[in-house]
Amino acid sequence: MSIILDKLNYVYSPGTAYEKQALGDIDLVIGDGEFIGLIGHTGSGKSTLIQHLNGLVKATGGGVYYNGADIYDPDYNLKELRTKVGLVFQYPEHQLFETTVLRDVQFGPKNLGLTPLEIDLRAYEALKQVGIPDELIDASPFELSGGQKRRVAIAGVLAMKPEVLVLDEPTAGLDPKGRDEILDQIEKIHDEQHITVILVSHSMEDVAKYVGRIIVMNHGRVAFDDTPENVFAHYKELEKIGLAAPQVTYAMHALQEHGISVRTDVTTVEEAKNAVLAAFRGWQR
Repeated sequence: MSIILDKLNYVYSPGTAYEKQALGDIDLVIGDGEFIGLIGHTGSGKSTLIQHLNGLVKATGGGVYYNGADIYDPDYNLKELRTKVGLVFQYPEHQLFETTVLRDVQFGPKNLGLTPLEIDLRAYEALKQVGIPDELIDASPFELSGGQKRRVAIAGVLAMKPEVLVLDEPTAGLDPKGRDEILDQIEKIHDEQHITVILVSHSMEDVAKYVGRIIVMNHGRVAFDDTPENVFAHYKELEKIGLAAPQVTYAMHALQEHGISVRTDVTTVEEAKNAVLAAFRGWQR
């Protein structure tokens, strides 16, 4: 299920003293089943961009097409689009409001006009997918830990059976264990359900580990759009726009500069380990 952004532009407060170009001439095609990382420094346009994907924000120029249909067509059903393109905000408390975890996750399916049985099945399935145990389903969502709130917010979107899942900094503020647990769950959902996932993140390590394509935003424009290996090969250019490559990328370049023949296009610890072992085996020959 593709999303096409065609010369997308967005201007904040047009015609006023506070006018600011947030997005400029964005051309992107997001294909069915992709796992995409969206990165950029604060103010680069990431959050503004993703809010265009399900019509929360309307472009001031250009178009957005979902499965070939213009979402700005007067007859287009934006409510239905938002069930297909689910957005999980950075702060889960913005999406949690019911008295219990179960009721919160049931809210979306109820608005679809489903039967009570289907609503319950979807809610329980979504909670299981994100790893919320049965003993928490009747708890208040506001009594949960930060990581559990994130899981419930994600479950609320998953219960709508989206075709595209957009996550804005889903691990911000979590400890490494909580971060890995949530991203592992998202990866599992992507692999099993073949839905499109767009992950907005400041963590280069997280992006390198999970995604197959990286889109880099800079001052409201796309600076890079390629595989993690190819994007992080431009680590010096990334530094100039306030970003960096994963730490292993710098480590491998340092080894190369010290005369150790290793691959420098690796982006994860596992890849770095294999590259070092391969170099070591070469020395033994």
